[in-house]
Amino acid sequence: MRAISQGVLGAALAALVAMGVGVAAAAGTAAGAVGEVPGEAVGETVGEETGEAAGEVAGVEVDLAHHGHVSLWDGRIGLWLVTENHGPSDVADATVRLAFSVPMAGGQELPPGCLWSSARVVSCRTGALPDGGEAGELALRLRTAGRPQELTVEVSTAWRAGGVDRNSVNDRHRVLVLATGDPYVF
Repeated sequence: MRAISQGVLGAALAALVAMGVGVAAAAGTAAGAVGEVPGEAVGETVGEETGEAAGEVAGVEVDLAHHGHVSLWDGRIGLWLVTENHGPSDVADATVRLAFSVPMAGGQELPPGCLWSSARVVSCRTGALPDGGEAGELALRLRTAGRPQELTVEVSTAWRAGGVDRNSVNDRHRVLVLATGDPYVF
């Protein structure tokens, strides 16, 4: 019964994350999605009536940042992450996406607010982030499906409750992690 309720909760949270990304992407925000409109260069004017450039919309400006470290040893991963909002506006909620280059072993439980999006992707809710505030530390201890000698972890913001982040450099990281047990900082 618990597995069913976790599955339902996971599906609901995944739908909310997808809806947030889909709605934001449809509205033209940079809600974690990367890509270009075919035939248009990024930053090109969308329409004379609106005066907005591609990727720009009216909304609160935020600056989310993800920092932490990740280790790999004997088929185990330890990941510690803190999400901060450098402002200038508050964020009602956000979702961080952690994508691994290798699949994780099945049957692992995640902390509250996190769900498996696939065997390689974990999505975690940060909660409200006031201007100048941070979310508590997120700690994940996972097992890989095998014992890789290395893997990559991609950390990115999947959703930011309608906020516009013009500085996505500090909320997107790709980290190569060797199976040495050493912490790789991002």
